Amino acid sequence: MRPSDSNRPMRFSGENAQSTGDPTFHGPTGKPSPACEEPHRAPEDISRAHIWLMSISVGAIVANIYYIQPLLSAIASTFRISVPQVGSVAMLTQLGAALGMLLFVPLGDTKERRRLIVSLLAVESVCLALMASAQSYLWLAVASFGIGISAAAVHLIVPFAAQLASPARRGAAIGAVLSGLLFGILLARTFSGFLGAWMGWRAIYWLAAAMMLLLAVLIRCGLPRSKPTLKLSWPDLIHSSAVLIRTQPVLREAALLSAILFCAFSAFWTTLVFFLETPPYHYGSAVAVCAPFIGRLADRYGARRNVLFALLITVASFVVLYLFGKHMIGLIAGVILLDIGVQAGHVSNQTRIYGLLLEARSRLNMVYMICYFTAGAIGSFAGSILWHHFAWAGVCALGCVLSLAGCAVYAFTRPR
Repeated sequence: MRPSDSNRPMRFSGENAQSTGDPTFHGPTGKPSPACEEPHRAPEDISRAHIWLMSISVGAIVANIYYIQPLLSAIASTFRISVPQVGSVAMLTQLGAALGMLLFVPLGDTKERRRLIVSLLAVESVCLALMASAQSYLWLAVASFGIGISAAAVHLIVPFAAQLASPARRGAAIGAVLSGLLFGILLARTFSGFLGAWMGWRAIYWLAAAMMLLLAVLIRCGLPRSKPTLKLSWPDLIHSSAVLIRTQPVLREAALLSAILFCAFSAFWTTLVFFLETPPYHYGSAVAVCAPFIGRLADRYGARRNVLFALLITVASFVVLYLFGKHMIGLIAGVILLDIGVQAGHVSNQTRIYGLLLEARSRLNMVYMICYFTAGAIGSFAGSILWHHFAWAGVCALGCVLSLAGCAVYAFTRPR
């Protein structure tokens, strides 16, 4: 960015508003950061091959977090633990994901991304193998926490795609990569449920451990090197992230709204396995295919408008789940609406934050995703508690209250 641009309001992709923060990012010392120049970009726009590799990678990595949800009853039986205890294992995976983002995602702005991603995949493979061989509740909990931490690799890949894409295609590229992530989230449950019923719950983690090693090789050979331009220590990166929170209202709003949606989402999915013995759903691909379409809508009409649509769809989903959830067709319809609403909000909000400050994409994503997964952990634990005391009505009531709270936040926090 040229010095003459420092007083010019910055426009960001997918929005019709302007950032209220100074587009020249100031480091912890208060002096302009040398990283304000345009980051390294490939000579041409992101290739189709790169998008495919990134999409498959994020889907496979994020699936590691969600394999556990349809296996909770089997795991509880293996270790003879209660519903709240096994719910805490799912919560630890998401808390680990939040911590991993705090530890590793900011480094995406200062380190070579490809090497960092490959290193985390190697650690992920080890943690998955530990999960597969767990012999006690403590062992299980530690392995689950490690899976979450090393799954932070996902949130190095998504901003990498945003860096490689041209501004005109950024929303579509993010949506295409996130479609892989959504496939991973949605199909992980069906895949692990069927494989767990056939071969036992440990088999899925052995298979996932081998998959991570394969992905590490493919990413090392298939993705270009990134060239970071920011030179800050990790403490300074964390301090600069606090500056981003203070100066970027779009980041605050996007993170809060997605956190609310994902809290409701996690509460539902953590308890569904106790509502049904096996989840016989095959809706995942239809929902995930929506992601590139949502990304293109964000490019054309503004991502914030999509978020309101997502909130309203999520409210409707919990109404359908409460009224008709005891009938298979009503349950399936409610789940489809819930996934469309939550993932539409996620894609749209990520498109918004990636257009704010080019040199801070990893830190913007870190703030956003820490809020996202912390809320998911809270939702998993709260859902298991409400299920224990109020069953289906309690879970659906929590989802409705959270979604309506998101609508209130949307109405009162419109960034200028």
